[in-house]
Amino acid sequence: MLDSDYTQRFLFDDTDVRGEWVGLERSYAEVLAKHDYPEPVAQLLGELLAAAALLVGTLKFDGLMVLQARSSGPVPLLMVECSSEREVRGIARYHADQLTPGATFGELMPEGMLAMTVDPTNGQRYQGIVALDGVTLADSLSNYFASSEQLPTRFWLNADGRRACGLLLQQLPADRIRDSEEREASWQHLRTLADTLSAEELLGLDTQTVLHRLYHDESVRLFEPRPITFRCSCSRERSAKAVISLGQTDAEQLLREQGDAITIDCQFCNHSYRFDAADIAQLFAGAGVEGPSGTRH
Repeated sequence: MLDSDYTQRFLFDDTDVRGEWVGLERSYAEVLAKHDYPEPVAQLLGELLAAAALLVGTLKFDGLMVLQARSSGPVPLLMVECSSEREVRGIARYHADQLTPGATFGELMPEGMLAMTVDPTNGQRYQGIVALDGVTLADSLSNYFASSEQLPTRFWLNADGRRACGLLLQQLPADRIRDSEEREASWQHLRTLADTLSAEELLGLDTQTVLHRLYHDESVRLFEPRPITFRCSCSRERSAKAVISLGQTDAEQLLREQGDAITIDCQFCNHSYRFDAADIAQLFAGAGVEGPSGTRH
């Protein structure tokens, strides 16, 4: 039996198309447990988590990928990070008084923009930005690839507050099929079949069952699943660096304003890192970040 949180790659042997499947339960639950999100916000955040995990499966890099969606509406921010090790975290911002039952994606995130940032450990940082102009988040992500001159890519995403799942199809450079009309017909055929997938099937079935239902007449090669986990990259060391970046004068001024300590909160996981006067003195003396205060949860 497959783990509840995984991505799984597959290839169509007779055509130039690859795919990726993702199912998230524990990692999705851990992201939601950090904040009390209303249902539509939890659903959108789950879809973006699934999308990030799918995209990392198509990239060959070591580092971090960030998806950030911003809008002028009830949900002004969705942000998900997924590392090349498939460690995810995410956050959303929303205006509770503006949320209405049954609101569409366009109503929740009007005038939206989507930024995809790939930050490799070694190499040049890349960012692409596109308007959130699809009927769904999946449509908007598909439009991102259509407008950025990358490989044609389609997404199918769904989340219900308990499970977040997704399917990705991506057309590869011509190899098995050279004729352009035949390539387009094959790509259209596989996409059309995927469009028949219901939300219930997407959320309730595993990879093998979905692929059999959709593509039982195709030759599909399924690779080993890869686990997805929740992990927040915040740390006392990173928080200490943020304090040091203020400069000693400003850090000491902030310490006086806040009373007995500077507290840095992680917006993703709600952990707090506390630096008292002794910690601040130690930091600017170059004695390291481990202080007597520790971490407060």
